[in-house]
Amino acid sequence: MMFSLCAAPLQAKVVLPSLFRSGMVMQRGTPVPVWGTADKGEKVTVVFKKKTYETVAGDDGRWLIELPAQKAGGPYTVDVAGTVLSDVLFGDVWLCSGQSNIDTDVERVYPRYESEIDSYKNDDIRLFRVQTVTNLHGHSEDVKATGWRKLDKNNAWNFSAVGYFLAKRMYEKTGVPQGVICNSLGGTPIESWIEGDSLKNGFTQYYLQTELCKDDEMLKAYAMANQRANNRWNSLLDENDPGLKGGWNTLAYDDSLWPEVNQYGSLLPNGGGWRNYVGSLWVRQHIHVDAEHAGKPARLLLGTLYDMDYTFVNGREVGRTYYQYPPRRYQIPAGLLREGDNVITVRFINKNGMPHFIKEKPYEIIFSPGDTMKIGEQWRVSEGARMPSPLGGGTSVQNLPSVLYNAMLYPLAPYPMSGVVWYQGESNTGRSAEYAPLLRKLMANWRQVFNQPQLPFAIVQLANFMQPSAGPQDSQWARLRDAQREVAYEDGRSELVVAIDLGEATDIHPLQKKDVAERAGMAFDRLVYGKKVTLSPKVVKTDVQGRRVTVTFDQPLAGGAMYEFELAGPDGRFVNASAEANGNAVVVECEGVSNPVQVRYAWKDNPAKANCYGKNGLPATPFSECINKKTNL
Repeated sequence: MMFSLCAAPLQAKVVLPSLFRSGMVMQRGTPVPVWGTADKGEKVTVVFKKKTYETVAGDDGRWLIELPAQKAGGPYTVDVAGTVLSDVLFGDVWLCSGQSNIDTDVERVYPRYESEIDSYKNDDIRLFRVQTVTNLHGHSEDVKATGWRKLDKNNAWNFSAVGYFLAKRMYEKTGVPQGVICNSLGGTPIESWIEGDSLKNGFTQYYLQTELCKDDEMLKAYAMANQRANNRWNSLLDENDPGLKGGWNTLAYDDSLWPEVNQYGSLLPNGGGWRNYVGSLWVRQHIHVDAEHAGKPARLLLGTLYDMDYTFVNGREVGRTYYQYPPRRYQIPAGLLREGDNVITVRFINKNGMPHFIKEKPYEIIFSPGDTMKIGEQWRVSEGARMPSPLGGGTSVQNLPSVLYNAMLYPLAPYPMSGVVWYQGESNTGRSAEYAPLLRKLMANWRQVFNQPQLPFAIVQLANFMQPSAGPQDSQWARLRDAQREVAYEDGRSELVVAIDLGEATDIHPLQKKDVAERAGMAFDRLVYGKKVTLSPKVVKTDVQGRRVTVTFDQPLAGGAMYEFELAGPDGRFVNASAEANGNAVVVECEGVSNPVQVRYAWKDNPAKANCYGKNGLPATPFSECINKKTNL
């Protein structure tokens, strides 16, 4: 139902934050603050549902008016000092934050969920993307200008896939409007999202790191020098690359003398033995196109490549990607493919590491659904220009402590919300021992600034990644997962979203984001709506009798042989152990450990055989426990 409003006199110089725009979703069931700035002492009015609310801007120009709690519904209009916000809904608001896996967008995962994404739209779901900005010098007043968008394929295309599927799931469960705020940035460490002053206690080095970089002229000089060094390196590469002058990307070029290599072996012409190749490397593959497909538009899938590539078909550039992670999905325009011989050329550019194709990714040409042509694994190869390592490096401001909290998180407060999905940690795996206290600080900061002491967090545990190992590993990824487990389970208003079965060995950005969203939604079912939900199995206690260790969980498990369990004796050396599940317990034993004192599960970068699941189908969290130690649930 649309409510008409009383006319309000125009008030000058009243400024609203970017969150307050037409199409917004406000949190149901709680008082909602509306705030902004105005001239000192200026009277500000908000008119909502035929009622007028008034305040006066303070000496600092700030003002805040609190609207009373509302039931889910809308659309409404809200008049703020003559600025009319229309199509306003009340429902549930979620904040999705962290680094690249929460940032991974719908476009990236689209091939996995094509029909669902193509067919779904919902005007009661609104998406708000916080644009990237940093602030070294203190709290920003507002985020970079953006707006609320109704959910459809186009509006969701570059929006968080986890946020997209979470909103869709929660709408289906509750039937009320959903608002999702995506506030994330790839590659960023947790300390970038933590309030600066709180780092003085226990993490002085991070606080001082930001203080060190507050010299704007110094940072500007670094940035200019790095840009000049990068431009010079690129110019020298192009000037000395014979492939650019010799037409190595064209169909007419004769590559018959180039050596042939397999894309999953060394791409270097002589097999190489180097660990690092800096410069350009060219690979070419000839493909035959029949008369039926000649001239048709198509999509070229080249998996993912390390690191940068320029890709050509018959001499025409069809795409380029500047770093390793994005999938190469390049459009071949109509008329480019000819009947008979065609050539695909890839110019790799690497500034470190070794050029290579990533396994377990699609390499094919798609003409239409079901009509595809596989690309072979054999390529002809030639060196372009071998280069020295680039100069410079410098400081990445977005990774400095507190800069994203200041610029992208603080300005959103105190906008009420139902909960936070926090998916981050990959950038902190080298410092896993710090992660638990840093995560506690982050959660305390955010609850304080949003004035929501009970703000729920769904903490997504890092997924499995990298090559599996048959034997035990001293894995930093496992240690960080355990820090996430520790914090989630000790905090009564958070839950752990276990994703140890949703990763990919060759991709740090796995595509099963709908499953992540479903599990986060289940966590919010308990945390927000008070439902009795059985989540991933948790360890309750561990007991030992002789060589046998019994690990008891909080729920029945899928029975049978269990893998990726390990035991250690007093010497602390872990070995693989056999394990069997029955009811709520797993019995673990190993002949080589006569006096077990520790047990752990899935303690690897990628515990590929991990199969401990609850009967509800959710995986048990990786863990490491001292035996005979009770665990708080």
